[in-house]
Amino acid sequence: MPRHKHVGGKWFDELEVGQVFQHPIRRTLTETDNILFTSMTHNPAQLHLDAEYCRTETEFGKPLINSYFTLGLVVGISVGETTLGTAVANLGTDKVRFPKPLFAGDTIHVETEIIALRDSKSRPTQGIVTFEHRAFNQNDELVATLQRTGLQHKTPEHLL
Repeated sequence: MPRHKHVGGKWFDELEVGQVFQHPIRRTLTETDNILFTSMTHNPAQLHLDAEYCRTETEFGKPLINSYFTLGLVVGISVGETTLGTAVANLGTDKVRFPKPLFAGDTIHVETEIIALRDSKSRPTQGIVTFEHRAFNQNDELVATLQRTGLQHKTPEHLL
């Protein structure tokens, strides 16, 4: 039985700096997503839970989608074409930005660009990859960006 089962992601040595993945999954965000995520993470912010407060006291007029839900969703949407079955570990996330708010009813789509690659110094069968994930709403407006660094398996010898 193979040590690494390839499920759908890319092996480290299949990636190239500048490569862009247009992920086919799109996701419409719902009020239920927002309430459940916000409640499960113990975030009592009125910006996410109180429609009346948002209507009368904010410039948005309605609850904002929790940005940490957005962050998780953006990474999750990217997994199928990038790291599914080939990732070892997530090493960190940097440069997270939310240039436009998201609301219930918005639909996002995601693209990922490979922005850096290097061999692991301590793990010869693995490499370190830096992804830049970009999310857009239904109007193709940029709503989220982040850089994520991960440890990725190289193609196993039995598959070469």
